[in-house]
Amino acid sequence: MAKADRFGVILGHLSSGQRIVVDELARELEVSDATIRRDLRELADQALLTRIHGGAVAREVGYELPLRYRSGQQSEAKSRIAATAASLIPDGVVVGITGGTTTTEVARTLAARSGLTVVTNAINIAAELALRPSIQLLVTGGMVRSASFELVGPVAEETLNAYNLDILLLGVDGIDVRAGCTTHDQVEARTNAVMVERAKQVIVVSDATKVGRVAFARICRLDAVDVLVTDIPEYDGHGALEDLAAAGLDVRSA
Repeated sequence: MAKADRFGVILGHLSSGQRIVVDELARELEVSDATIRRDLRELADQALLTRIHGGAVAREVGYELPLRYRSGQQSEAKSRIAATAASLIPDGVVVGITGGTTTTEVARTLAARSGLTVVTNAINIAAELALRPSIQLLVTGGMVRSASFELVGPVAEETLNAYNLDILLLGVDGIDVRAGCTTHDQVEARTNAVMVERAKQVIVVSDATKVGRVAFARICRLDAVDVLVTDIPEYDGHGALEDLAAAGLDVRSA
């Protein structure tokens, strides 16, 4: 397993509240204890965790896993979500895309299409779509948020307020009946809220780990969302998903 993938697994465990134990993780990843200790030391140097005897713990409450270490998580589910979400995008429309690993997968799926106009505040998505001459691409300015690769703040919001979006593909850190769509950072939440306001239709793309979850800052109320695309099966009995459907949200299972 590549180092970046190991980092993703380590930080994923920490983000879900688990304590890292060196020998247990070494067995899980099929590497040596020494390799795990080196990984923990490097992540601690980046202030992403706190070393303790025999392992590591999350550095702080409200931990957010950086995007570069999230890309390998739930990858199969995100691919299915991307295919389903992309099927909802007709040709010739203006599509807004926020940052996030799932929205990035949707953008990659849309890259083969022609006649689309894409408006995004995510620099990693922009870098991929910039190579596609069949897609008209508009990128906001703004301050880069390194955890999500998103351009946020007043400059980004001013740019977005000048355009109208047919469809917004919205990535979230949580979606809940009462809390609505939420994310970890309040500045990112405000910039994404402007994208919601500029869109005729809002499609949230979210894997099962985000459904029923509530993060720090609200992006929008649930009634601002038209469709949720998730990997949870339609008849799974997932309480939070059933609550969202009962509230009137159009739920599509990938």
